[in-house]
Amino acid sequence: MFTTIEIHNHSCKPLYLIANKTRPQAGCRMREVLLESRDDRQHVYLPEKCIGCGSCVQICPKGELIIGSVGAVARDLIDKDYIEKRRSGACVLCALCASICPTGALEVRTAGKAEKDESYLSVALQPTTVSDKCVHCGLCLEVCPQSCIEIRDRQLSQDGSLRVEGKTIIDLNRCVHCGWCASVCPTGAITFQKPFSGEFFRDDQVCQACRTCVHTCPANALFNKEGKAGEIVEKVTHRKDACIYCGACAQACPVRAITVRKTSIVPEMKGKKAFEKKLSEPAPWPTLTSCLHTDEKACLGCGNCVIACPVNALFDPYLAAGHLNELEEKPLLEVLNGTVRVVNQEVCGSCATCSMICPVEAIWLERREVA
Repeated sequence: MFTTIEIHNHSCKPLYLIANKTRPQAGCRMREVLLESRDDRQHVYLPEKCIGCGSCVQICPKGELIIGSVGAVARDLIDKDYIEKRRSGACVLCALCASICPTGALEVRTAGKAEKDESYLSVALQPTTVSDKCVHCGLCLEVCPQSCIEIRDRQLSQDGSLRVEGKTIIDLNRCVHCGWCASVCPTGAITFQKPFSGEFFRDDQVCQACRTCVHTCPANALFNKEGKAGEIVEKVTHRKDACIYCGACAQACPVRAITVRKTSIVPEMKGKKAFEKKLSEPAPWPTLTSCLHTDEKACLGCGNCVIACPVNALFDPYLAAGHLNELEEKPLLEVLNGTVRVVNQEVCGSCATCSMICPVEAIWLERREVA
């Protein structure tokens, strides 16, 4: 089992709810997971900083890191973290995973001090800053997908001028560099830099509109349009200007309808070309790190989970349309003798859509041990 360490920073304020996942506000204690310790070096994971992008898994030369259940974790419907580590002992603590992490969620420490230099993306990224042009209007605060902006001491000017005084503060420990704040700023007071440029593709024929990607995206770059009566709209709309091309949506998609390719690293950093070459390759699919459980006594046999399950829906659109009892074969979930049954655990996409729709909490996901 992993060792969990808790550290305290400053006074703790209430939690924000971000994309159905609670994340600590500035000043809260931050949980740390000790992935491995060897002599005076430690491999440490900070789950609250992690966005589930899987860049670390993609870059690891030993295949030691595992990502899974991204959608369920983002929705706060499973008790686990995005990232786990194998116990094979093959890790050489090369720190490549920590170097490529855009949010600094992974660290390699020597004698308790994190190794960070110009080869780390989180260090090379220019911090999001606010200049004196800021009028403290609060638009940036309203649109920030991570709720990492606050305005302190906001009040009308005391010198007789028609101004608003205050201090706009961005918590750089939680900023994902999406640029929402800079885009809406009426005075151009905010500057930022994205970690990656890239390409986003969603296969509309495969997508089941389960909203897992929408709930997972750390930058609010995906959303469902509200169509008018009789209007046909795309299942998921991509906001290119907000996207940081991290790939969390692709890691979360239970039917693999999304592909994200990182074409370049935006900041200048040591070893940039080597990192870009590795990241240009297709990212590995997430590992199945969850297991479906059901409560036969609580189950009503309504079949909502069977119909809503994206894996089932992809298998046969007729089932997705609500024809529960007219199809004998189902890949993942079915109702048998008045209660839900798991047909094949191995095809589960770990999105927890079934848990969300169940009216009596009769189906849920639990963490699966991975060797």
